[in-house]
Amino acid sequence: MAHNHRDPYNNNDPNNNDNLNENPAARGAPEYFENLFLNGNFAANADEEMLDAAGALAAHNNLAENANYEPSCWVFGYGSLCWYPGFEYSKCITGYIKGFVRRFWQGNTTHRGTDEMPGRVATLIEDKEVSGENNGITWGCAYKITGSTALEYLKQRECKLGGYIVLETKFFPRVASFDTPFSGEAVPVLVYVATPDNCHWLGEDTADNIAEQIVNCRGPSGHNVEYLLRLADFIREEIPDVVDPHLFELEFLVLEKLHKRQIPLWSVMGVSPERIRRDSHEEIKRPPTFEFTSRIAERKLRCLNI
Repeated sequence: MAHNHRDPYNNNDPNNNDNLNENPAARGAPEYFENLFLNGNFAANADEEMLDAAGALAAHNNLAENANYEPSCWVFGYGSLCWYPGFEYSKCITGYIKGFVRRFWQGNTTHRGTDEMPGRVATLIEDKEVSGENNGITWGCAYKITGSTALEYLKQRECKLGGYIVLETKFFPRVASFDTPFSGEAVPVLVYVATPDNCHWLGEDTADNIAEQIVNCRGPSGHNVEYLLRLADFIREEIPDVVDPHLFELEFLVLEKLHKRQIPLWSVMGVSPERIRRDSHEEIKRPPTFEFTSRIAERKLRCLNI
C-alpha cells in the first residue's frame, strides 16, 4: 500500500525473571557480558581477561597497544531506536535478528500514551509457527556504543520507564564489509524486549483494535501514530526489499482511520528527527555472507538482567 507521509509532515526462559535475576548462571549469558554490562558496570581497571572478552565482542584488535581503550558493544533497535536513538554512537548498521517477530503488544505510558490511555509500541515475540523451530526475522539496525553513558540512558528509557528487559542475541548485517566487524560472522548484540510479566504489557489483539488504540493515544514524546509511521518509513526507505506484514497492516489501518476522521498527518507527526547515516560501509561492499542464514534456526535470546 503506497502512501505519502514523507517529511513534509513536520535462559533461557525469559519469563522466569526471578530465577534469572537471582542466578546469573541460569541466564546463560557469556561471562564477558556479566563482567562488562551487568548493571552497566564498565570497570575502569578491567583485567586482561575482561579486556580480551570485550575486544572479541567489539571486534577490536591489539587492545594491549591501546591504553585509552573503552569497552564497546552493539545494541539492536527494532522500534523507536531505528529512527530516534537518543544516544551517541559510532556506527549504525542495518540488518536482522532471527527467531523473533515484531509485534505492537507492549503498552507505553511515559512516551506515547498515558496511564489512562496507554499507547502501543513494539516488542519481540518468539516465532514458532513452522515445525516448532524459530523462523521469525526482525529487521532493524544495530548501533555501536562505547562506555557506560548510552547503556545508562537505555536502562532508564527502555527498562525503568518502558518495562523492557535486556537480552543478548546474534545480529546479521544487511551488507558485510571489511570496514565493520561483520566480515563473515554474526556478532552479539544487546536487545530490549518486553515480556508478559511487566506492568505495561497489553498483549495480542486484532489489528483493527491495535490501530484504533494507536490513533487515540498521545504521550509526552508525541502521538502514538508518529511512532508507528516513522518505524514503517524506516523499513520502507532503508530496507526496501523487506515486508513486515504486522507493521504494514497497522500502518494501512491507521492511515485509513486518520483519513476517515479528517485528521491531518502533520498534526500527529511532530518534529522530524535528524537523518541517520546508516550502512556507511556500503561503498566497500563484499559479496553477501548471510544470504541463506535466515533459513537456519537460531537459539533463544538470553536474558542479561542489565
